[in-house]
Amino acid sequence: MIINRPPMGWNSWNTFGENINEKVVMETADFIVESGLKDCGYEYVIIDDCWSLRERNEKGEIVPDPEKFPHGMKYVADYIHSKGLKFGMYSCAGTLTCARYPGSYDHEFVDAKCFAEWEIDYLKYDFCFHPHSTFGHFLYKRMALALANCGRDIVLAACSWGDENTKTWIKETGAHTWRSTGDINDSWESIKRLAQEQMQVTEYNGNGCYNDMDMLVVGMNGEGNVALTGCTKEEYKTHFAYWAMMGSPLIIGCDLRKADADAMEILKNKMLIEIDQDEAYRQPFYINGGRYFNKSRTANEPLYEYYPLDAPILVRFLANGDLAIGAFNFRDRKENLFAQLDSIGLGECTGKTLEMTSVWTGETKKVTNGTILLELEPHSCEVYRARVVDK
Repeated sequence: MIINRPPMGWNSWNTFGENINEKVVMETADFIVESGLKDCGYEYVIIDDCWSLRERNEKGEIVPDPEKFPHGMKYVADYIHSKGLKFGMYSCAGTLTCARYPGSYDHEFVDAKCFAEWEIDYLKYDFCFHPHSTFGHFLYKRMALALANCGRDIVLAACSWGDENTKTWIKETGAHTWRSTGDINDSWESIKRLAQEQMQVTEYNGNGCYNDMDMLVVGMNGEGNVALTGCTKEEYKTHFAYWAMMGSPLIIGCDLRKADADAMEILKNKMLIEIDQDEAYRQPFYINGGRYFNKSRTANEPLYEYYPLDAPILVRFLANGDLAIGAFNFRDRKENLFAQLDSIGLGECTGKTLEMTSVWTGETKKVTNGTILLELEPHSCEVYRARVVDK
């Protein structure tokens, strides 16, 4: 199975954690359709950890918790499919899941058979409690093979958090996405940390196996399983825009049934979704680079690296010849940023410039004197879809 876009959808973990059930999942599916999120591209409804009993049955199968899912998983899958959506579930490469429910270690083919019979479309596959006697790449290969031979197309979303140098081996496993950062929580500091982690692995991104920066916290507003301080609207906008510029899967984590107007405005931003889902899926590059101190280096890493960690300007070449340009201010103070078009390939000799349209306001402006000039408030961003025009 090959997928040609980063997945979009909703996952239960950020808000509900262990408190997940059939009613929540089905009501969320209803909302995705009725709110227009489905029309925006959100299609996966994913149950995370804590859906099963604590022990397998006599056949060695994982059993859905009958109190949480009284009709079983096939019933839930059928309901989600009836809405024109796709159904996702969770397991783990270890002996236990992260919440200490049965993992799939040494049961990969048994579990894949169950998932196929339940007609799931997506499997988030975590990395807790994995035996240290076995390398992670073997465990992900096992499940990938099990899914590839289960008789159903199922997306494998590998969730090893970049552990064991995942970036160097994940594509050989057959996984469709891989968690390229640590876990997110609902705070600005978490968003900033993950954004800066991602800069250093962008070159490992690509069609068919997408870098996954973890689920979105837009709209959580300090409530839910991974809630901390919450964020301002501006910080949620920066979060969503950065994930889109990086081409990450866009998996919503808030309780959509309670989502406010600000959250829906951000999550449904058509221009950012188009950038995230662009069919060419070229990796972003930085046009305000320089020599930056590597604070988190190990003994074998260079003292300096070329990532503008605190105020990057990113560019992605899009399929139709347009460009996506995103400027981000992760600092706590206002920043004036600039970059030359020569860094994109539009030197003065070309006779060309850019006409840039804001993804937030729709306003259009033309770049003059070969230089992009931006003023950003703390924790804010500006993102544009730009087209090449004559000066």
